[in-house]
Amino acid sequence: MSEIAAGPGIAAATLDDLLAGRLPDERGRFGEFGGRFVPETLMPALALLEIAARDALVDPDFQTALARELKDWIGRPTPLTRAARLGGAWGADVWLKREDLAHTGAHKINNAIGQALLAQRMGARRVIAETGAGQHGVASAAACARLGLPCTVYMGEVDAARQRPNVQRMRLLGAEVVEVTSGDRTLRAAIDEALRDWVSDPEGTYYLLGSAVGPHPYPWLVRELQAVIGREARSGMLDAAGRLPGAVVACVGGGSNAIGIFHAFLGDPDVELVGIEAGGCGPGLGEHAATASLGRAGVLHGSRSLLLQDEFGQVRDTHSVSAGLDYPGVGPEHAFLAAIGRVRYDSVGDDEAVAALEECSAAEGVIPALESAHAVAGAKRLAQERPGATILVGMSGRGDKDLGILDGLRDGDGEDE
Repeated sequence: MSEIAAGPGIAAATLDDLLAGRLPDERGRFGEFGGRFVPETLMPALALLEIAARDALVDPDFQTALARELKDWIGRPTPLTRAARLGGAWGADVWLKREDLAHTGAHKINNAIGQALLAQRMGARRVIAETGAGQHGVASAAACARLGLPCTVYMGEVDAARQRPNVQRMRLLGAEVVEVTSGDRTLRAAIDEALRDWVSDPEGTYYLLGSAVGPHPYPWLVRELQAVIGREARSGMLDAAGRLPGAVVACVGGGSNAIGIFHAFLGDPDVELVGIEAGGCGPGLGEHAATASLGRAGVLHGSRSLLLQDEFGQVRDTHSVSAGLDYPGVGPEHAFLAAIGRVRYDSVGDDEAVAALEECSAAEGVIPALESAHAVAGAKRLAQERPGATILVGMSGRGDKDLGILDGLRDGDGEDE
């Protein structure tokens, strides 16, 4: 815990501070984590973004426009499905929050349309985005098409190869897709390139960041736009089951779907919150992406959080069969929740995630994304720990984008790169 204790001059923060709206604080910090660590050229743009976002989120006209898009275009509220066959096999009462049924196939669209409306409100001339598994890229391209905004998406070359259908979808939606060949050629490199683009034109370009990472106000803004998942899930559980779940399980890469579903339950002490990271193919650095579980505090992509780094502080490459979880950091709010013990973070390896995908598909007629399959596997473990528990699983996305990867694994060729 010494790695995530409050640093010098940083007051210890509590869950009560978070629930009372005192976090992030005026510096954009969740206790030790968060903040703004960016070039000076971006500081005015971030300050303007924070002002615009705070104004928009309390403006009835903006909220009406957002609610209309969430309902009529995205298809919210998304269903809450009882997974009776999985639950029967596991000895638990299992429910799925079906973000896979949202327009474009994942939770990413909630944030994308909200930020695209904000970009339009701020008068941006163009929008840029980054993507790993491609779902945020597709969501950004779709949202920009909806509003008539030019869109450029940065995607690592490795991710573009293993998520080729999503590259095709982005281009069909009118976005320019830039495949990044530098660095690790995955999500980390895509964010690097998007930040370089933004630095070159911080006034005319809006950076539509896809996860609860990056400099303030992005972790807060993305959480606010994704919190609709948890609000719907909480009320849906009370309506359908007559009670809150005993546990909520969600996959965690950067952490937007998890923070979105967790937030509505943070003040319910009897609801255990479990974040499942990518255990990859082993416990060594470079073999996994279990950042909240195994990381140390450091700065990456404009924010202080938990990172996977070596003894010299160098951020290391990661591995996961899931492109969306293949990232060496985690959102600062997740780092804070890990530090205070409100959320338990665990990891699931590649093989276990693929097995969970296959089990869920055959038992429930629902093919989860490889990212979501990590949460399904985590829920299965939890059912073994807590027989008879009511478990809510964040089904963050659908798995048709991953069929090429699964074919490659069955053929013995590894990931479809």
